[in-house]
Formats: sequence, C-alpha cells, structure tokens
Amino acid sequence: MTLGIIPRGWLRSIKPILPLLFAISFMIALLANNLIPAIAQQPRQEIRGVWMTTNDKDILRDRRKVTEAVTKLKQLNFNTIYPVIWNSGYVMYPSPVAQQRDIQPFVYRGLDGQDMLADLIEQSHRQGLLVIPWFEFGFMTPPSSELALNNPDWLTQKQDGTETSNGAGGEVVWLNPFHPEVQQFITELVLEVTTKYNADGIQFDDHMSLPSEFGYDAYTVALYTKETKKAPPTDFQDPAWVQWRANKITAFMSQLNQAVKAVKPKAIFSISPNYYEFAYKHHLQDWLAWVRLDIADELIVQVYRPDLASFINKINRPEMQETQKKIPTGVGIMTGLRNRPVPMHQIQSQVRAVQEYGLGVAFFYYESLWELTPESLEDRLSKFQTFFPFSAFRTALQIPRRAATFPPPPPPKPEPKNQPQRPKNNSQPLASPTTQRN
Repeated sequence: MTLGIIPRGWLRSIKPILPLLFAISFMIALLANNLIPAIAQQPRQEIRGVWMTTNDKDILRDRRKVTEAVTKLKQLNFNTIYPVIWNSGYVMYPSPVAQQRDIQPFVYRGLDGQDMLADLIEQSHRQGLLVIPWFEFGFMTPPSSELALNNPDWLTQKQDGTETSNGAGGEVVWLNPFHPEVQQFITELVLEVTTKYNADGIQFDDHMSLPSEFGYDAYTVALYTKETKKAPPTDFQDPAWVQWRANKITAFMSQLNQAVKAVKPKAIFSISPNYYEFAYKHHLQDWLAWVRLDIADELIVQVYRPDLASFINKINRPEMQETQKKIPTGVGIMTGLRNRPVPMHQIQSQVRAVQEYGLGVAFFYYESLWELTPESLEDRLSKFQTFFPFSAFRTALQIPRRAATFPPPPPPKPEPKNQPQRPKNNSQPLASPTTQRN
C-alpha cells in the first residue's frame, strides 16, 4: 500500500542502493536493542554530596537558611545532602526511642518549633536533592552522656581496663558492638529514622566500628572464649583476634541492613569509612566485605589529606576499583574546619583527581564550603560552579537492587528500659570534629 504512492522514477533511482539502506537499518536496530539494556543496567551514578554537621545547626534550625542552602546546592548541581542525626550520644530529631531509653532529656527543634530533619527533607525533595541522614558517632559517645552513664555495662574497654580514647570527637567511650543490647538499641534508632521520615536512606561512617585496642570487656572475652576455646590474645592486633571482631561487626551490619530493607526496601544503605587498610586494621571495619556481601548500596571513602600524591594513592586502590564496578562510589574531601581552613587550590586539585578516576565526591562540611575560608565568598562560589557544570540527577531507584542472601529479621519493637532513676546530665552534643581525621 505504501509503495503505491511513491513516484516510480524515484524508486528506480534508489533501487541500486536499497540493499545498503536495509543493512544500515538493520545495524541501527541491532545497536539500539543492545545499547538500551546496557544503559538501563549501568549501576554507576555520580555522587555529588555534602555533609551537614552540628556546626551547621544554625542553618538547619532556620527554615529561611535551609531554603537558601538547598537552593544554592541545587544551582551548583549537587544532588545529595547528608545531615547529622546522631552525635555525642544524642539524636537531632524528636525521638521516642531516646526518650523511652532515658538518654535524652531535651529535644532539638527549629526556631519555629519545626522538626529540622523533616523540614530539610521536604525542602530538598522539592528541589530534587536526595537526603540521607548521617549516623555520625556510631558506637562512640562521650563519657558524660546519659547513654554512657546510664548503661555502664554497654561499654567495652582496653586490656588495661581503661574505657576512653581520644580522637576527632575528643574523649569518648565506645559502646560494645558485640553486645546484643547495644545492637538492639542501635537498630531501634536506625529503624525509627527509617520509618518516621521520608528520607532516601541512612549513612554510617568510620565510627560504626571499634578501635582495635578495645574488646577486652568481660562480655566480649567470655564470648570469644566460648567460640574459640581460648582467651583473647594480649596483642590487640593479632590477625585472628582482629578478624573475629571485624566479622562480628560485619554480621551486625548485615542484620541492620536487612532490618532497614524490611521496612523500606529502596532505602540507600550508605557507608563512609576511612580507607580500607586503616579501617580494617585499626578500627575492625571490614567495609570491603560489606560491599561484597551486598550490605552497602553506596560507598564514600573519607580521604582527608592535604598532600595530593597521598590523596591519589588512597583513591586509586584495588578495593576502590572493585567497589566502583558494583555500587556508586565516591570520595570524601575536606573543605575546611573552623580552626583549619582549606585553600581552594587544594580542593580543586582533589576534585579534579576524583573526577579523572570516575568517582563521585562528598564535601566535609557545608559551612566550610564558603564560610571561614582564605578566599572571598565570590571566589569560592565561582570555583564550585566549575566542579559540576551539568546536573546529575539521582534517585534511590537508580541504585541496583540485589537479592537478600537470607530472610530479613523482624524489626524490633522499642521498649523502655527498666532501671532506677539517675540524676540527669544535661550535657549537649559536641560540635563536629575540629581536628583532621585519619
């Protein structure tokens, strides 16, 4: 029918090349059929994120400032915000779990009485940005917190019996990650955030771990002895002792992941550890196993180093390349601390290196992007405009979903802990670290 309306002279003129036209049409169709599924199955997406810390609390408390911040990030083609929700043993949102556990005698709210996390999520989603709440302090808490004072049996210790360590968070104690009550408590908080808010996931950083000097408390010693028929080695870096404790943390993270996915299957389970050798050897954090076991949906490795050669060495490692092929992978870049500003030329060189390796980036932290800096606000903004000249839209639906290897456990029901009344300690959360992390 169609050929009948085409002039015969024109048909005669193209007849000699008809076989070539059919061949070209066939190749185009073949390429299209093969290319579209390949693009659809591509797991990589570019992370362009920034952490909002307790130093950014003045912004988070003010709806107008939140609007300005989110709008500015959108204009600069960022796509993800990681707001702090757990710091110094306290949560940054109204939490029935914290109240029932008797660990927090105050509630954080905005200047208008608003829920700061809910407000940030609403405004960010309106602009097309993901919000992944950041569980910053992990198993770490100050010794003066209600959490530590009211639950001394939850704390672990070094071989000499001391319970504290000093680092980026100041003097802290460590919750025992092997203790079932600690695991239950952490799970309750995580599930509370996951179910209460329309967030896009949850993130755990380098403190979802345990310094390798710890683990000599009575509970852990008894557990290790029961399972191995021998006492823990006196050398806290003994390979078998390190591996046993790291495997226990991995098992808990696997259970936590499955609990989260049971209530919100599309939640992004994000991790932001230190580089692997340090994380595993010194903090029992086997994050490469987390990736291989499909525990992590996203990885951002903190590389807070001023030296470019050292920085590149840390981002160009086999475990980074392996992870990059499986899930969205990025690098945490330091943009400044209140007492240690970072010059723009250092940030530029590191962003350039990260992008050359095809990795995403997250900046620590929001205020230091363009406040308290060696350069002017205009200069900083103009440089940030060059980092992401085109938008890179993200959605949790882009994350490749993998089948669970075991049935998810039922989510625990928060219950108040029965214990005698103790005097309140109205201490406040610490500001975000003001010293460089490893």
